[in-house]
Amino acid sequence: MNPGMIPEFAIVGHPNEGKSSVVSTLAEDDSVRVSPVPGETIQCQTFPVSIDGQEIIRFTDTPGFQNPRQTLEWMKNYQGKDSEIVDSFCQFHKDNPDFKDDCELFSPIARGAGIIYVVDGSRPLRSTDKAEMDVLRLTGRPRMAIINCKEDQADYLEQWKNEFRKHFNSVRVFNAHKATYAERIELLETLKSIDQDWQPFLEKVISAFKKEWEHRNTLVVDIIYSMFIQCLQFSISRNFTDKSGTDTIKKKLQNEFNRSLEKMEKNAHEQIRKLFKHNIFNYDLPAHSILNENLFNEQTWQLLGLTQKQLITAAGIAGGAIGAAIDVAAAGLTFGIFTAIGGAAGAGWAALGGAKKLAKNKIVGMNLGGQQIKIGPVDNIQFFYILMDRALIFYSHIINWAHGRRDYSLVPIEKKSDPVKSGFTAEWDENTKKICTSFFKAVRSNDEKHIEDSRDLVKEIIKQALIKISHSERKYGLMFKQ
Repeated sequence: MNPGMIPEFAIVGHPNEGKSSVVSTLAEDDSVRVSPVPGETIQCQTFPVSIDGQEIIRFTDTPGFQNPRQTLEWMKNYQGKDSEIVDSFCQFHKDNPDFKDDCELFSPIARGAGIIYVVDGSRPLRSTDKAEMDVLRLTGRPRMAIINCKEDQADYLEQWKNEFRKHFNSVRVFNAHKATYAERIELLETLKSIDQDWQPFLEKVISAFKKEWEHRNTLVVDIIYSMFIQCLQFSISRNFTDKSGTDTIKKKLQNEFNRSLEKMEKNAHEQIRKLFKHNIFNYDLPAHSILNENLFNEQTWQLLGLTQKQLITAAGIAGGAIGAAIDVAAAGLTFGIFTAIGGAAGAGWAALGGAKKLAKNKIVGMNLGGQQIKIGPVDNIQFFYILMDRALIFYSHIINWAHGRRDYSLVPIEKKSDPVKSGFTAEWDENTKKICTSFFKAVRSNDEKHIEDSRDLVKEIIKQALIKISHSERKYGLMFKQ
């Protein structure tokens, strides 16, 4: 490659092998047309990847091979310069409609693109595949093979690998529908080995990708942190004159309070979604994600946040904050945060252990004040941990939603006898929870000094959680039905 050139890779292969899905996932571009109908791509289309307004790499989707055997035969009989074989093929067949797709798929290769050859690893090797591999070898271009194992069907994986090793500089298994961020980076790392001359250019690309990812994570940290401040300080009040309608006002106000908090959370999640370039298709959560339940649903409070024992310990760390936790349980039994949504009332109570004697404390955040009802801010520290868990689970879903994927297949839900915590925070150590408790108290009391003191510590906790999620294959926030 010449200095200043932008690396380009042509994604080639037989029709309906998943080429467009690979392009969409690698370029993080959900505008790539992905269709289950073979032969939908009839013209090359290039998808550039830009960071900070500068194009750093481009991937070109191509039509599938139509005449691999005839093409191979022509190339075997070619007598000209090796470096001109692709151009010569296109010139020779440019007026032959039978070779229109073949000439089109060669066009990016003719201008110097490297090759990523994609096959569907769920089917056996065929003779036409061998012809395609020989054709690509004769082009002399740097090339890599991707075995696109759809839906984890890998019966023929070793057969493909053995054949690919004869024809390609590098081979990698890559499911374009499930590829995580870490797997995309690993694939780019593998591309470096296809040609020594390309290595320095691709190292710059990988470095740019990693910096861009770090930048996105920094923005995610800021979004989640701002959501905490907004949600944990939120309160709502209403004046009234007719005391006979107090219960109705309480119920309406509680509903408004809950819906407002849900809206704040949704806005934060939407900002995170846009950061990761899911712009065209509606992002559907996995069918068994706990995030399909709303913020105040009983199952949300059962499966996320801290365990009962951890909550008591966390309250102890705060030096008496247990009272604050229990207060909300008391509110839940009267007209607090859970009561307004009916059956969910037991969730907060169960999360706190259901000890009736602890429910005799005052109702916090609900000041009748004679002629005024006030609800909020939420006093239960479990609310903070549930917001945290839901934000991190949403992040894990969104970064692992490959752009080449258009929907989720139905996955059987594993059955378990007892619900267990499926978030992140229940696994945090005591020091981390101590920082969170201090932050929660500072925000609740609007203590600007202590908020400032704990800000960087809380942001670092979120940042480290995002890094861990980015490099993990573990699935968080899944809800098991009994």
